[in-house]
Amino acid sequence: MRQSYRMIPVYTADVSGVCSALYELGGMTVMHDPSGCNSTYNTHDEIRWYDQDSLIFISGLTEIDAIMGNDRKFIDDIEYAARELHPKFIALAGSPIPFMNGTDFPAIARVIETETGIPAFSVPTNGMNDYVYGAGIALEEIAKRFVREPDRQENRDPSSRTVNLLGVTPLDFGPQKNAETLKENLQKYGWQVMSVWAMGDDLKTLQRSAEADVNLVVSAVGLRVAKILWEKYKIPYVIGTPNDWLAEDISNALERAATRQAEPAVVYLQNRMQQEADITLVGEPVTMGSLAAGIEKRYGRAARVLCPLKECADLLGEKDKMVLGEEAMEEALKSAGIIVADPLYRPICPGDSIFYELPHVAFSGRIYF
Repeated sequence: MRQSYRMIPVYTADVSGVCSALYELGGMTVMHDPSGCNSTYNTHDEIRWYDQDSLIFISGLTEIDAIMGNDRKFIDDIEYAARELHPKFIALAGSPIPFMNGTDFPAIARVIETETGIPAFSVPTNGMNDYVYGAGIALEEIAKRFVREPDRQENRDPSSRTVNLLGVTPLDFGPQKNAETLKENLQKYGWQVMSVWAMGDDLKTLQRSAEADVNLVVSAVGLRVAKILWEKYKIPYVIGTPNDWLAEDISNALERAATRQAEPAVVYLQNRMQQEADITLVGEPVTMGSLAAGIEKRYGRAARVLCPLKECADLLGEKDKMVLGEEAMEEALKSAGIIVADPLYRPICPGDSIFYELPHVAFSGRIYF
């Protein structure tokens, strides 16, 4: 029962993370599911649904097809839609039922790519992981398949400094204006943003990412992409969200990384206050960690982060903690005096705590949007 949730929701699932990450890139994303995953995605997780078109499909998996393993129908439906709509790529995302059936998504993707000539890949989702996992792997596949070798012969201003922002999706950052704010905060310090993975830019822009001087991982979703671009093109990366209070520190870290090929720097964990924290932030580790570092720098009040997401342990500091499950989170918040979190966390917070609302789309969906 420690994994059950009585009062607070769970975070956006990996399947929705795939759809969110690929939404604006001109591909076709297919969820293999009866329809439940699609309804959750379009009614809760996707704030662009009514303003911007995207090719997101549900396979409509039937009981008999699931039992009999009728993958040919799934393949034929995808190929028919692809020939009509001409997507730039096809991404397959699994859900609990095909996961239990052992559906071979990589093989299906190879068949589709062979028969249509359209790049196709699968993301190993099963609805049991959170959005960081699904969105991260989806963008990793884009980096592996579509980023081109840099053209070093281009006429470029040698004084210009270019950076890619990795891990920008509405699930963590909300509407497009927030992504623009991140870019403006870096532009103040002379940085030119070459691409944003993957909100506000198309696939053609992302393909030129290897020409950038350095990468900035602004959320946990972007870490897999940063590692791929380092392995393939030796582009160094820095981790941190350039909010108003931390943008200068991040700019300095980017400069060091770009000029010295320094080791990956987690900016928000540097120069942190060591005393016991009296401010607790709950959420995604990079954005909330950067906010915590900004609070310490601006107000001189120690802060810590409680992270409810998996695969994020390496992004936490000594004072921070990974907390999985409602019961564990309620226990961790018992001693918190000041809490910054999504409003839906309030029911499990101490009644005498001071609570500051900071809505998170990946947790409360469009309720506060």
